[in-house]
Formats: sequence, C-alpha cells, structure tokens
Amino acid sequence: MSAVFTRSAALIRPQLQRLRSPHSPFSPASLLAVFGVQSLRLPCASSRLSHHRQTAAAAAFTTSAIRAKNVTVTFIEPDGNEVKATGEEGTNLMELAHENDVDLEGACEGACACSTCHVILPDSIYDSLPEPSDEENDMLDLAFGLTDTSRLGCQVLLSPEMEGMRIKLPSATRNFYVDGAKPSHH
Repeated sequence: MSAVFTRSAALIRPQLQRLRSPHSPFSPASLLAVFGVQSLRLPCASSRLSHHRQTAAAAAFTTSAIRAKNVTVTFIEPDGNEVKATGEEGTNLMELAHENDVDLEGACEGACACSTCHVILPDSIYDSLPEPSDEENDMLDLAFGLTDTSRLGCQVLLSPEMEGMRIKLPSATRNFYVDGAKPSHH
C-alpha cells in the first residue's frame, strides 16, 4: 500500500469513528465523500491487482471494521439508586440512559428542545467538554436544579475519558409538554 494512502487512512479513520453509529443511514462511500475522498482507486500496473487493492482498501474503511470503545458510567438517580451503564463511544448520555432503563426523561427525543434530559456531571468531565451551544444554554435555563456543571444528556457524547464517570440526575424535571410522562424504551 502506498505511503500516501496509509497516511490518508490514518487521518480519515478517527473522523469515521466519530461518525459511526449503529443506526447510521450513511454508507461507507458516503462517509468517505464527507472527507473529500472520491475514490479508493490506487495506482498500479495491473488492473487485476488494482481491483484487489481497491477491494482491500474499501474493506479497511467499512464502518463495521471500525471498533468504537465501550465506556462504562454510573447514573445516580434522585433516590440514590446507582445504575451502571455501558455504551459505545459517541453515544449520547440520554440514549445510554434509555437503553439501560435509567429514569431520564428526554421529552424532545434529543432535539435540544427541552430540558428533561438534564444531568449533572463531575467538574473534571464538565471542564473537558466543548462549551454548550446557545440552544443548549437556552434549554438549561429552564432546567430544574441547575448547577455549574449541568448539561443536557442529549448533547454529551461518551468518550474514553468518561470511563467510570458518575452522573447525577436532578430530583425533578420540568416538562412543559406533558407533566409526568416518561419515555418508553425503544
């Protein structure tokens, strides 16, 4: 394999890992197009060898070949109950909570249009995350029990640095759509 291709693969692979999702509607080819890669065609003298190299290169970039790391966190519910949850890197905290039957609402289903997936993060993790968007800050202003390290669970993605993190859930939520409604596990 050429040095140029190997270097390009090393640059693109982490970007593909961030886009990887088990429910992604994108094909590996469309994901590569995001990075301006038009073709995985490699130069070589023989067309048979070229086809073999193309096939091998395409296999290296399939989303199933990219393994996301599993990250385990602990949700602390308002009653003190602790629930350990493991999810793939890149999963948001709201989805992880729902997959593990944690009582975290998420009325807008992750559209950043409510504050019902409000979580309280440890200082060290909060400080390592990108700043909340203006939309997230607007929704957090409506959250019950807001703290300095509050975030919306739908906006925080699991990363390896979060391994062992303890996430507190507030004692109540403000759901302006339907009070008392809880989402069912999908």
